[in-house]
Amino acid sequence: MSKSVVGMIGLGIMGSAMSTNLLKDDFRVLGYDVVEDCIQAHIKRGGVAGASVREVAEKADIIVTSLPSVGAFEAVIWGDDGLLAAAAGAPIIIETSTLEIDVKQRGHDALKDAGMVMLDCPLSGTGAQARTKDLVVIASGNRSSYERAIPVFEGFARSSHHVGAFGNGSKMKFVANLLVAIHNVSTAEALVLGIKARLKPEDIFKVITDGAGNSRMFEIRGPMMVAGDYGDATMKNSVWQKDMGIIADFAAAIDCPTPLFSATEPLYKAAMEQGRGAQDTASVCAVLEDMAGLPERK
Repeated sequence: MSKSVVGMIGLGIMGSAMSTNLLKDDFRVLGYDVVEDCIQAHIKRGGVAGASVREVAEKADIIVTSLPSVGAFEAVIWGDDGLLAAAAGAPIIIETSTLEIDVKQRGHDALKDAGMVMLDCPLSGTGAQARTKDLVVIASGNRSSYERAIPVFEGFARSSHHVGAFGNGSKMKFVANLLVAIHNVSTAEALVLGIKARLKPEDIFKVITDGAGNSRMFEIRGPMMVAGDYGDATMKNSVWQKDMGIIADFAAAIDCPTPLFSATEPLYKAAMEQGRGAQDTASVCAVLEDMAGLPERK
């Protein structure tokens, strides 16, 4: 028997992976995206397309939002055919985007006035992890709504944690992303050191993943760096710039030093300057290879 209808607003790298897993778990997924190709891909996977955010809100029991920017977030809530325009909206909005807390808070308050509950639920995991249901939901906000949403979380993630008041989920996500930024660069730096020392990239990966220096980022991004292929992006450099800025602003606002995180910023910016905006953030390895004077790998 089919489960409840879940709305998925935003069918990009993360949203498409989550919707795919929800469909596999026998949910009916009503999806919407401003990009027509994303909608058509959703239909091919077995999903149903909504004509607007408003239609999704009026037909879904729970909605998941996965959005790339503040502008997209504001359009989803306050747009002419947005959530607030719905005659009878879904009572629970699972907001998974990485955005500033005050932006999410404004959306939360507006939806609350309209009788809807927004949960702040950023995700720990890359696009590749999302495809294999290897995500962690960092949830915050209304506890009873969180508990009602657990079956949906179980449909696209391996675990979920409730970390308190609305906004705490984003704070925890910033902590997690700080580590991702550092571990991604440290993975690249270690591989480049080995390559410069004439070790085979494949051997470096095999040995390090079996030892004390291993990390989840080494396991996930290491294979892309070994292959020197960053086209199948699980996190694009162009999008990561937004996330880096949010972390930097958050740390500055609470007067917390982040020297290692700050040291990674020039490398991600260099990737952008080299025209790698559409590539995966693992491409910082190519930046470091260039700095080390290594020939470009084909």
